[in-house]
Amino acid sequence: MCAMSDTSVLATVGDFFGEVWDRATSAAPAPSSAVVLVTALVALAVVVVTPVWRVARNVVTIAHEGAHGVVALLCGRSLAGIRLHSDTSGLTVSRGKARGPGMVATAFAGYVGPGVLGLGAAWLTSRGYGVGVLWLLLVALVLLLVQIRNWFGLLSVVVTGALLFVVTWWLDVQWQVEVAYTVTWFLLLGAVRPVVELQAERRRGRARTSDADLLAHLTRLPGLFWVVVFGLVTLGCLVLGGSWLRR
Repeated sequence: MCAMSDTSVLATVGDFFGEVWDRATSAAPAPSSAVVLVTALVALAVVVVTPVWRVARNVVTIAHEGAHGVVALLCGRSLAGIRLHSDTSGLTVSRGKARGPGMVATAFAGYVGPGVLGLGAAWLTSRGYGVGVLWLLLVALVLLLVQIRNWFGLLSVVVTGALLFVVTWWLDVQWQVEVAYTVTWFLLLGAVRPVVELQAERRRGRARTSDADLLAHLTRLPGLFWVVVFGLVTLGCLVLGGSWLRR
C-alpha cells in the first residue's frame, strides 16, 4: 500500500511538472497590435501614477536586488542575504574582495537589472513565449526566496509569486499572454524611473550610499557618470525591447 501511495504521489508530481513544461514551452499566438498598445499604456500608467508606483515599485526593487545577487554569484562572491524594505529600498550583502571588477559589476547590476530582465522577457514574449516568461519569473522568485532575510522582503516575494502562480495556472492562455506583455512593459518602463529618482535624491544630498556613489568610490569616476550610464542602459533596453514587442 505504501509503495502504491508513493508511486501515485510521484505520478501526480510528474504530471504537474509535465503540464507546466508544456505550458511554458508552447508558443502562443501573437496578440493584436491594439492589445500590445493597451498593455504598454497600462504599464506606463502604473509607472507614472505615483500612488500606484509606490506599491508596484516593490517589484522593481525585487529585480534590482536580485540582479545584485545574481551578478555577485557569477563573479565568484558569496551571497549573504537580501533585504527588501517597506520604503521600496533594498540591500544585498555579498562577501568577497572589497574592490576589483567583481565588486564593480555587482554594484553596477542593480539599477540596470530590471531593464535587462525586461529586455530578455521582451525577446521571449515577442516570439510567442510570454507564458514561459511568467513561469521563468516564478521560478526566479522561488530561488530568490531562500536569500531573503527580513519579513517584509519575504512577504513581498511571496505575494508577487502567488499572483504570478494564479495567472499561470488558472487564467486562459490569451490572458496569460496579455499579462506577460504588461509585466514586460512594466519592467522596461519601470527600470527608468528609479534612475531619475536616484539623481533627484543625490541632488538633495540624500543618497550618499547609493550604488552610483559606491561605484564612484570604487572607480574614481563621478557618481553622476554612473547615473548617466544607468539611464542610457535602461533607456536602451526600453527602446530595443519595445521595438521587439511592437513587432
